[in-house]
Amino acid sequence: MSVRYVVGSLLVVIGLVSLLWGGFRWTQQKTVVDIGPLEAKTEEHKVLPIPPIVGGLVLVGGIVLLVLPIRRRA
Repeated sequence: MSVRYVVGSLLVVIGLVSLLWGGFRWTQQKTVVDIGPLEAKTEEHKVLPIPPIVGGLVLVGGIVLLVLPIRRRA
């Protein structure tokens, strides 16, 4: 498998995620207070929004990389 197919597949996945979910979301835990055995944590929800037009362009770019044949120079 060449680098071209790996990059194309990765672009297709990123494009689909951005179009279906509007971006990437994750939860991060932070320690607020840490006094000996007493510990208080909080969860922070983070979002990396990706506009639909960018997601569509990334998806199309990935498909183009996967479908178009490789030009070989002689």
